[in-house]
Amino acid sequence: EHCGVSPEDVDVMMGTFTKSFGSVGGYIAASAEVVSFLRRSSPGSIYACAMAPAAVAQASQALRMIAGEDGTRKGRDKIDTLRRNANLFRAGLQRMGCEVLGDEDSPVIPVMLYNPAKIPAFSRECLLRKLAVVVVGFPATPLIKSRVRFCISAAHTESDLIAALRVVDEVADRVMVKYKWTGRPNVAPLAEVESQRKQH
Repeated sequence: EHCGVSPEDVDVMMGTFTKSFGSVGGYIAASAEVVSFLRRSSPGSIYACAMAPAAVAQASQALRMIAGEDGTRKGRDKIDTLRRNANLFRAGLQRMGCEVLGDEDSPVIPVMLYNPAKIPAFSRECLLRKLAVVVVGFPATPLIKSRVRFCISAAHTESDLIAALRVVDEVADRVMVKYKWTGRPNVAPLAEVESQRKQH
């Protein structure tokens, strides 16, 4: 719908209620034949439990709010704020030289770390600076396609996002994950290299 494609032209729609709706679980919408096949052949359908009623109510209420069925513009305003926040954060990451994946407007923003050893380094350095991040590695990604995934919210303020970008900028320099050329060399400062050499 966002890109002008009618849902009737899509054979299978899949999504999550976790990031988008503040709930848990997800969905697959398709023809009865496809859904029946997936139910019979997918381990998740066989071994996982159904969504809790409270989680269903949360996702359902979020969908109603987005559609304006609550009689307000609150849902539409949240989506606009979310889009603005996501694009501000994405642009900041790109400007600093991070390799950013994903689509414009998406609140889920993956940044490539590549080397598996950079996963704990990036995460710990961010946590030392009071920023919690989600890192993703093998087997969820191919071995050398490790990444950090930022999930932006409509509740984040501009100052929250700018503060987070400052931390990411500092950590990305320290861990050396700025793979895009920005005019600044992506090497550790000589003084820091010398300091670390003396410590060891």
